[in-house]
Amino acid sequence: MADTPTLPPPLDPREKPILESLQRIRDELTLLKTDRTTYVKSSDVLPLYDKVVDQVELLNDVRIDKPQETNQGWAKLSHVKSTAPLTRITVVDRVLDGCFQLLSLFFMTIGRNNEAPAAYALSSTIKRLLDHLTEVDLYSAKDLVHLSSTLEKLRVIVKNADGTYSEKLITLLANRIEVCQGLLSNLQSRLDRLGGDLPSTHEKLISILRSISLANTKTKFSTSEVQKLQAQAKDIDAQRVDGNFATAAGEVPVGNDVVCALLNKCLMWSGTVLERKGEMPEPFRERYQVLVDIRNKLEKLSLTQAWSLRETDLYDYQRQLDKIDESRVDGNFVDAEGKFAELYVQRTFLYLIRRSYAYIYYLMVSSEPVSEALLPVYNQLQTLRRCLIEVKNSGGVTSPRELYPYSMKLNSIDNMRVDGKFMVGDDVPEGQGSVNDLLAECFELSYDLRVAAESENEPEE
Repeated sequence: MADTPTLPPPLDPREKPILESLQRIRDELTLLKTDRTTYVKSSDVLPLYDKVVDQVELLNDVRIDKPQETNQGWAKLSHVKSTAPLTRITVVDRVLDGCFQLLSLFFMTIGRNNEAPAAYALSSTIKRLLDHLTEVDLYSAKDLVHLSSTLEKLRVIVKNADGTYSEKLITLLANRIEVCQGLLSNLQSRLDRLGGDLPSTHEKLISILRSISLANTKTKFSTSEVQKLQAQAKDIDAQRVDGNFATAAGEVPVGNDVVCALLNKCLMWSGTVLERKGEMPEPFRERYQVLVDIRNKLEKLSLTQAWSLRETDLYDYQRQLDKIDESRVDGNFVDAEGKFAELYVQRTFLYLIRRSYAYIYYLMVSSEPVSEALLPVYNQLQTLRRCLIEVKNSGGVTSPRELYPYSMKLNSIDNMRVDGKFMVGDDVPEGQGSVNDLLAECFELSYDLRVAAESENEPEE
């Protein structure tokens, strides 16, 4: 997916060769991304990372006498407000962002998830999600808990990487994480305004609202499904006394107005959705279909990711979503003539974009620190582990013979190792520790089950 073509050219003619070099590197990364004939290796990715860092150094040298441009370019990439005079982000900054985004996803693909470059793409997605949650003010405590945990992990990764990777990249990532933390803290403070039993009511209403939006964007619209969700909202409405959510003592808790406004939005949205029945106005229909297709493909990937996802596949989805999200004017979607979309279109688009970013986030955090070369073995071991745990939780086996299929599979995987390593040709793919630990855990589960079965079958004295 090409970057937005409307960005201004380099501000300094000396940046032109840097732009051309970055474009060539991005083309190399794109070709590597699309090549499915072999797995991606560290030796494919690290030289390209070094090339990008070299161009960053050259860019900094060009802009050294114009700190407002250096600071502003990197500030925009890290989503930090620069104290320097405002300058427009140029195509150089955007292509540089594309290179780092691709490199970040490649680091996940080769199993180096816990190294600083891998944090770039994930922090970008977290920032997008937090921006959307702040904008629409529709989120639950569960949303924030997971994001907070992921940010803390990224903070540790970046801190431990100091001195290992480019100082500029480490600074950019550290700034981006702190910006995300500030947004997260602000969102948490909004939830803290709810008193009494309002947090649980608020969370239930958020769930209903999202379910209505999901029903609204299904290929086949179901009136009965939305009506059931509307009935749930009306049941909550019936709990109000004189229009307020009161405590057992008859007091109106803090945050009552917030939850009442959310309930009213829920009732109004259900009514609008029942009226429109998923029909999108013609000027926005094509863009709507693009967003629905992206959401559906990402949803499918979330179900099959262990077997079908190469993390770099997410790049094209990100770029498509970014382009649509950034096409808004004053926060509103516009048609070809520049007219603002009505509220129904606005809310539907924002839901689809937010949901798609959420899927991308899920796919990134679910990525295993294992090279794609070892994923087939790793996934087989994951399946074996789940089966053995299920057998154990179901009461174990009555005879060691029942464990033969598991033992044979484990031994066949164990025999693939050469000097304790899983090799692919002469290469030792990343993620050896994770695969070996999982293999050891499976052997231990199998051993415990066999010992338990033998003990049961021993004759009593």
